[in-house]
Amino acid sequence: MPEIRPLQAADMAVVADMFQRVLRKRRTPTPVSLPGYLERLYLDSTDGTVGSPSLVNVADDGSISGFIGVTSLPMRFGDRKLNASICGSLMVDEDQRNDLSGARLLKAFLAGPQDLSFSETASDVTANMWTTLRGSILPDYSLDWIKVFRPAAFAVAGARQRLPIARLGAPLARAVDACLGLRRSGEFSRWFGAGDAAASQGRYTVASVDADGFAGLLGNFTSRFAVHPDWDEQVLSRIMSDASAKTDFGDVFRCTVAARTGAIIGAFVYFGRPGGIGHVLQVLALPGQAGAVIDCVINHAAGAGLAGLRGRTQPALLEAMLGRRIIFINVNSTVVHSRDPELVRQFQTGNGFFNGLVGEHWSRIFGDHFD
Repeated sequence: MPEIRPLQAADMAVVADMFQRVLRKRRTPTPVSLPGYLERLYLDSTDGTVGSPSLVNVADDGSISGFIGVTSLPMRFGDRKLNASICGSLMVDEDQRNDLSGARLLKAFLAGPQDLSFSETASDVTANMWTTLRGSILPDYSLDWIKVFRPAAFAVAGARQRLPIARLGAPLARAVDACLGLRRSGEFSRWFGAGDAAASQGRYTVASVDADGFAGLLGNFTSRFAVHPDWDEQVLSRIMSDASAKTDFGDVFRCTVAARTGAIIGAFVYFGRPGGIGHVLQVLALPGQAGAVIDCVINHAAGAGLAGLRGRTQPALLEAMLGRRIIFINVNSTVVHSRDPELVRQFQTGNGFFNGLVGEHWSRIFGDHFD
């Protein structure tokens, strides 16, 4: 009979090969550094005594046919300390996808001792499995937002992800965008370019900050949520280090946003390169300041020559994004599970902080190539 058991160090080579084939969809050999990184992420850094460990499905013939990667996250709800487990990777070998291995892995994960279980990368199929097992989809956390600055360059950058030869269209795209840039009034300028965001440039100061400086700000912005991360220094240092290594996405931009008084009202981190689509990892804002901070992100990225930005929504930012000609799409869903309905309710009402640095997308799995 198939068996589900905790991940072991001896499994890492097989898991990494499966990861390369199934999740990264690469036909090239598994990078030498990938097994070691997955071991550090899913084995060494996960506390299986307070939450679910990472798990493997062992087929009848003794081979590993499925895997669920888990990372631990300490959280707090008022005076109550919580242990959260984040399901970062759920995969089953192609020839085993009809034997319910994925459902068994997810059920075993949710049966762990953790107070909260999350994923921010649940596909439609996986999200249905979560809801069947009494998990909940969080719509306001489940949208990708897109802001286009240079439409022709944006189209070329998007095409390059599937068809590398599309890069040859970059010079033409620049010429088209230059012509379109002459239209700086009316609805066109609101949809494309920095638009209204540029108008706020003089009222706020955007300044670069290093990883340690950004980490030092996180508590000020996250602790106001009813359920929020409760990182220790070692865990946060590891997260910030991994969150800086996203070679595929481009250079990292970490910035604070300050009002004229000098008070810091927000911060953001994104990755990008001129002509490409930037990937926003985190946007932080004090209450009532989300619109100003979003404008500063948009203006900064447009000034850096990016074709557009893409990030993940959070309820505290969603209202401020409306009216800024931002496009919303659902690709993957954020899901939550807990035996305590009050914890789930806090996230359903937007009173929990999740996604980005409090989630999965900080890891090198998203945006680094390991070659």
